[in-house]
Amino acid sequence: MQLTLTLPVLCAIPLAPLIGSVIAGLFGTKLGGDRIGHGACQFVTILGVMIAFVLSCFVLAQVNDGFYFNGTVYRWMQLGELNLDIGFLIDPLTATMMCVVTFVSLMVHIYTIGYMQGEEGYNRFFSYISLFTFAMLMLVMSNNLLQLFFGWEAVGVVSYLLIGFYFERQSAVFANMKAFLVNRVGDFGFILGIGLLLASTGSMNYDVIFSQNTALAAQTLPGTSWSLLTVACICLFIGAMGKSAQFPLHVWLPDSMEGPTPISALIHAATMVTAGIFMVARMSPLFELSETALSFILIIGSITALFMGFLGIVQNDIKRVVAYSTLSQLGYMTVALGVSAYPVAIFHLMTHAFFKALLFLAAGSVILGMHHEQDMRKMGGLWKYMPITCLMMLLGNLALIGTPFFSGFYSKDSIIEAVAASHIFGSGFAYFAVMVSVFVTALYSFRLYFYVFHGKARWGHADAHAHDHHEHAEQGDDHAHHGLAPGQKPHESPLVVTLPLILLAIPSVIIGFYTITPLLFGTFFGDSIFVDIGKHPAMKELAEEFHGPIAMALHAFTSPVLLLVCLGVLTAAIGYLWAPKVPGQVAQAFAPLKKVLDHKYYLDEFNQTVFAKGLLWIGGVLWHRGDQKIIDGFFVNGSAYAVGRFAGVIRHFQSGYLYHYAFAMIAGLAALLAWVLYAYLPFVR
Repeated sequence: MQLTLTLPVLCAIPLAPLIGSVIAGLFGTKLGGDRIGHGACQFVTILGVMIAFVLSCFVLAQVNDGFYFNGTVYRWMQLGELNLDIGFLIDPLTATMMCVVTFVSLMVHIYTIGYMQGEEGYNRFFSYISLFTFAMLMLVMSNNLLQLFFGWEAVGVVSYLLIGFYFERQSAVFANMKAFLVNRVGDFGFILGIGLLLASTGSMNYDVIFSQNTALAAQTLPGTSWSLLTVACICLFIGAMGKSAQFPLHVWLPDSMEGPTPISALIHAATMVTAGIFMVARMSPLFELSETALSFILIIGSITALFMGFLGIVQNDIKRVVAYSTLSQLGYMTVALGVSAYPVAIFHLMTHAFFKALLFLAAGSVILGMHHEQDMRKMGGLWKYMPITCLMMLLGNLALIGTPFFSGFYSKDSIIEAVAASHIFGSGFAYFAVMVSVFVTALYSFRLYFYVFHGKARWGHADAHAHDHHEHAEQGDDHAHHGLAPGQKPHESPLVVTLPLILLAIPSVIIGFYTITPLLFGTFFGDSIFVDIGKHPAMKELAEEFHGPIAMALHAFTSPVLLLVCLGVLTAAIGYLWAPKVPGQVAQAFAPLKKVLDHKYYLDEFNQTVFAKGLLWIGGVLWHRGDQKIIDGFFVNGSAYAVGRFAGVIRHFQSGYLYHYAFAMIAGLAALLAWVLYAYLPFVR
């Protein structure tokens, strides 16, 4: 019996992970009395995500055959003429995101069995990641801004729980609070944008808002000469700057490495950080009508792609190198959005999800094999001991740097070509940024690869081990020790860890080759993405120059992009394989620049000084002067003091002597008579 794409089937996709999360969270933790064990929790959550993945693949197949769905599941609330609904929009853009999210989530769930084995919060972690998958599915499947905002905030809340999973560590608590607060800054702009669209159109449904896009473009913000649509789009994108970690709201993402490695892969590869990219692509009918908003997006993306890549060069923590790589690649996607190459941005989102999840999980495999050591300076020569992980990391890096025929090549090269074909304001700087980033990406990617898997072994030394153990014990880690003890050797991870790596490596290598034609130059996306070819011809010029994936890969051997890739790899090989003293000499020669990069452009210090300490100072002033002196001192204590003083004076009139009271009565009567005479008898005046 063939499954038909009905509303119950669509509802089952987000609800399956939710049910698994609820079962594991209620009955597998102390909250529900620990009624089920590790095996049952991992089974129900993996089963839920697997159901969602299988159904998402079925949805993609149906959408590819022309099936679309846009309908309401139920009405949550009605306020006058405003209907607040929960509904689904199933089109090619949604179906693509559903498959990417559920597949990466499924791989992370399986990987977690091996990586989190023995952790006290094992069941809690499975509950969190399934809940995270549910929230992301609700976001991408929504057909209105209300449900989009629900999913948007839900992934933020669950990411707070996941980043702070090791809540005993002060650094983890600081990191999850930082992520939560920085995202609130972006979300403030996001909700302003939603409010502007609601006030202007009277609806939160995509189809209603998109049908009025030309009318919105003609309106101005009340009381100003600013375009209402431009302001709304910039506000929406500020929300994307927070979720998708764009400069300067990127500062939360590197610190989120405090969470376990599986959630680093899930948050930073296919889910939370891609929410902003998806949102802008979904709202393309609005962004296409605002040249100013597109230029703003383009410049922010260019800054992120270039300057975050520089920071990846100086990192020594293996996970943080991959994290800064994520920031740079998100900048690439944002650049594609800025030049109206929305399909290219989604294409890179998809390919990046696979190879970045592969890189994060491979980094986690290294951490396991090194007994939870994350400092690359204490690794080296691991290819002999971890051959599978080494090969998977190599394939992921080759995809990341844009090696011809790998998936990352097709998406990154398309972004570079789209920027070159664009004439929007800021495209010149954007082209410079993405070209330099090609070299930088190759440099930090193979710096990691050579540092970790090749060269001499730098692990197993007694002094380093003792230092690491003490440092990690201060952080409250539960592991018996941190890093390899003298005499210990690295080991390959178990099959439950390496199998997801292999499964992720397959699309990391081949999916770009097989999907570039329908996704970018075919009719796959249809009207789910809108591009004004007349004003923004980048996609048209790309189509004219495209002659198939093989010809595109072969042409790359004559392009400067591949030359920059090779130079980056060669530079990494010189510095971290053949002449290991060179990086230290370069760092010494450029010490001021190295210091700036080590301090991450001093943005954390700026935020601490201006916002954290500044707000504390303002709060102190308001507390001391406003609360203590004005409210407590004047209104509360002052009124009590005034009443006391007044009572202290008038109590003398309550003497208890009759002649005092008679005198007061006579004096009062005399005063009353004097006032009457003065008021009503003119001759007295």
